[in-house]
Amino acid sequence: MALPYPLRSLYYDGKPQSSTSDHTFQSIDPSTSLPLAEIHTSSHSDVDAAITSAARAFPSWSATPAIQRSRILLKAAAILRERNNTLAEIETKDTGKAFSETSTVDVVTGADVLEYFANLVGGGGLNGETAQLRPDAWVYTKKEALGVCVGIGAWNYPIQIALWKSAPCLAAGNTMVYKASEFTPLHSTLLAEVYSEAGLPPGVFNVVQGEGEVGAYLTSHPGVAKVSFTGQVSTGQKVAASAAGCMKYVTMELGGKSALIVLPDADVEQAVDGAMMANYYSSGQVCTNGTRVFVPEGMKTAFEEALLRKMQYVRSGDLMDLRTNFGPLVSKPHYEKVLSYIKHGMEIDKAKLIYGGPEKPKWLQGAKEELKNGFWVQPTVFTDCRDDMRIVKEEIFGPVMSILTYKTVEEVIERANNTTLGLAAGVFTKDLNMAHKVIAQLQAGITWVNTWGESPAEMSVGGWKMSGVGVENGRRGIEAWVRNKSTLIDMGGEVATVFSKL
Repeated sequence: MALPYPLRSLYYDGKPQSSTSDHTFQSIDPSTSLPLAEIHTSSHSDVDAAITSAARAFPSWSATPAIQRSRILLKAAAILRERNNTLAEIETKDTGKAFSETSTVDVVTGADVLEYFANLVGGGGLNGETAQLRPDAWVYTKKEALGVCVGIGAWNYPIQIALWKSAPCLAAGNTMVYKASEFTPLHSTLLAEVYSEAGLPPGVFNVVQGEGEVGAYLTSHPGVAKVSFTGQVSTGQKVAASAAGCMKYVTMELGGKSALIVLPDADVEQAVDGAMMANYYSSGQVCTNGTRVFVPEGMKTAFEEALLRKMQYVRSGDLMDLRTNFGPLVSKPHYEKVLSYIKHGMEIDKAKLIYGGPEKPKWLQGAKEELKNGFWVQPTVFTDCRDDMRIVKEEIFGPVMSILTYKTVEEVIERANNTTLGLAAGVFTKDLNMAHKVIAQLQAGITWVNTWGESPAEMSVGGWKMSGVGVENGRRGIEAWVRNKSTLIDMGGEVATVFSKL
């Protein structure tokens, strides 16, 4: 049977390449569980070839004036925007996310980050500093590219995360070897083609394919200067440990179990809207999701009534229908994982289920036959939750909200921080002074007030504790892709030494 998309290969030396491996894997349409494309796994020799290609390109690309690099990257951003809907449709097929989301967020925000870093370096954003020590001595610093870098993407926002990694990497003068998640690989060679069409020299952006074994070989490769990884904590620990063995630079964007705190004075309708965005956008498959929703005891009934009234607006169905805003989970293993958590919440944790559950959505009964085998779930709400429940403590990465109540602000801050993770947090309140006080005490790297989830290019994002190392985006994001060189120049004509006048 012919698959909807052609077999996806490697990409290095500025063009598609054939893999030397006989092993293949498939990209699966989550809405139907049917295969979309067959992809050859990259062998070690394929990875070596891609790294060699990147190493050859590095001296010339790093020496290219920043303004010229900027022009190429800006052209790539323009091409991405021109092809937004085509790329978004492929993302929808590959990830199972609704086209209403992929067409307005995934490609768009990735292009925004590419444009941001292109303008940043083109406008002198990588200039160093100077300091005069004395009339005849100066110190200056220079920011230099690292070399060949590795980007390992995630399956929930494939092209966006690929751009979050490659944009600052390439803007700073590095070259990249990129490996997509094996669950959502279709964007990778398409992005490489866009970069080449924009004028990126051969070898500057390269693509390999495969599962964890390929990622492990990449991260331990002696020809690699830095690894940027997005994924779950357990995998990130392995990646970081492997990279540390060769003293590689790393950026780790890992998981979370984030707290959304509704303060007693908050507008209930607004808080409910925020909680829904923090739990059901992208079908709950977002690392920053606010899955622990803390509500004052006196607001619990009103909050739950408003929430149940609004759950009708979480709509699953035909993914290309712009009214659909909730898709299936990305893969069968992940589907089974999320269902196991929902069942555990009901049967072991004994949390009170007030919406959803492990059954398939009812609309599937009258849907096309092929959709009935998709990885569809219901948006789910548990209440009367406790901090020691598994569904409250562990990252589910699915559309499962846990409602917890609290008595005092001091109490809720302590409970919100009682986790090994620290990716995101948020507060809903009418009192902005109180919002600042609470946010200041929350142990998380990404925080919001009266909103949830937006991460513009200008905003640096990164986790605390076990949620990651370093940041992406914003002005600080470029610093993760350069190293500093300090130089002291003495113009006085004499060498400073304790031995000169003995």
